[in-house]
Amino acid sequence: MMSSSSFKEIPAMAYPRTLVSIVASAGGLAVFLLIASSLLISGPIGSTFSSYFYGVVDHTEKDDLLSSGDGSGNRDAFEAFRSNLTIRNNSDSGDAVVESQIGEMKPGDSRNMRGQEKVVNVTNNAEKGSTNVQKNNTNGANLTDSVNTDCDLYAGKWVYDSTGPLYTNSSCPVLTQMQNCQGNGRPDKEYENWRWKPAQCNLPQFDAMKFLELMSGKTLAFVGDSVARNQMESLLCILWQVEVPKNRGNKKMQRYYFRSTSTMIVRIWSSWLVHQTPEPFDFAPTGVDKLHLDLPDERFMEFVPNFDVIVLSSGHWFAKKSVYILNNEIVGGQLWWPDKSRQMKVNNVDAFGISVETIVTAMLKHPNYTGLTILRSFSPDHYEGGAWNTGGSCTGKEKPAVDKDLVENGFTNIMHEKQVAGFNKAIKKQTNKSKAILMDITKAFSYRHDGHPGPYRSPDPNKITKRGPDGRPPPQDCLHWCMPGPVDTWNELVFEILRREFVAKKSNPS
Repeated sequence: MMSSSSFKEIPAMAYPRTLVSIVASAGGLAVFLLIASSLLISGPIGSTFSSYFYGVVDHTEKDDLLSSGDGSGNRDAFEAFRSNLTIRNNSDSGDAVVESQIGEMKPGDSRNMRGQEKVVNVTNNAEKGSTNVQKNNTNGANLTDSVNTDCDLYAGKWVYDSTGPLYTNSSCPVLTQMQNCQGNGRPDKEYENWRWKPAQCNLPQFDAMKFLELMSGKTLAFVGDSVARNQMESLLCILWQVEVPKNRGNKKMQRYYFRSTSTMIVRIWSSWLVHQTPEPFDFAPTGVDKLHLDLPDERFMEFVPNFDVIVLSSGHWFAKKSVYILNNEIVGGQLWWPDKSRQMKVNNVDAFGISVETIVTAMLKHPNYTGLTILRSFSPDHYEGGAWNTGGSCTGKEKPAVDKDLVENGFTNIMHEKQVAGFNKAIKKQTNKSKAILMDITKAFSYRHDGHPGPYRSPDPNKITKRGPDGRPPPQDCLHWCMPGPVDTWNELVFEILRREFVAKKSNPS
């Protein structure tokens, strides 16, 4: 054992050398951290950093009916967004605050880039005129405002709003490049300036700060196909104007956390919303998707009790090759029915209706779910003159259709009919304390043939955007929606539904 006198025998330079080595080590670590931080901030390095900003998605996810590109557009969008930001330190909280140089709007400004709104009253659903221009000085409804819960939100018309959208393609880093119509070179912008006006009331413009306040401590989940992703990204773009969220995604879901109000926005991929498997079943071989129409998709059902609001989206994948199973029996198929001697009992339209009844019933009977389910009705596509792969086109549409020019889509109409019927059947089976609402946008959005990317699906400067010498249109997307664009209205409708449910019902509990 060393005595106290032993310390005197240690050379005098030992302490300084030890101190120097500690300082040197700390300094080296600091330099390393600074260099690493600089590299991470300057650009994405590998999939880990990319997934931080763009969400971690299961790579087995079949994310689009159409080709979705290599995803490089998201990185380009983030770089463009980052170049327009200044980060300053908030001395009060020590937190980094992001200031946008794109306009006068700053985080916390509840105008959401709109300011005073000018509304042009129109007739025939979408026709600009010189009649009666009104100034609306409100910035969206207050959470405590009275709510007209009897007003039908889905019967109305499109009105022109010259103040423009709630965000721009350059002010949101998370939108999918295929829906970045302006970034992909679309020359017109008027499609961004139409707002939905219910016939008997006003649909308040979206107020991001008030939305986060309303959803304080809650989680909203978008579950479904690539159109669900389209709507989720629209909501994120709107909210991004007031707060940059923390990405907490993983391989099972995308998750964006807004710290100011502890609000979580989630997306989970589910092509058909019912159980699916590629495994062989009876006379259906391996490879083709088998859909158990009477079983919900278990991949997201396990998370349902954690959600306060669920927005469901499906329908378009029922045009894809698949086998339909009901009560453990193959009853039909889409683009697949090898034995013509067997009678097909269920076609793709009927299968969609059954799947809707199944998933909504699962929500309304889940023993641990007390939230609100919003079933967004079938989103119409606008492939005129053919299907997406047979020459259908929406090229050249620059404003909403008027009644006399509206092209009826028989497939959209029957899909909507089956969806509504399935929803109504499910409502009668409810056993829990949750609630389901049909957000019926199909008719209103049948007028918005102008709101799709069309041929402007990528930033490729050499892409073909005009019809060829034989009159055939170029490849295009007339299913998903430009961002910003009409899809933002879906989230204004969601906000109004939530106001009615969370605010009006508290004020009038009867």
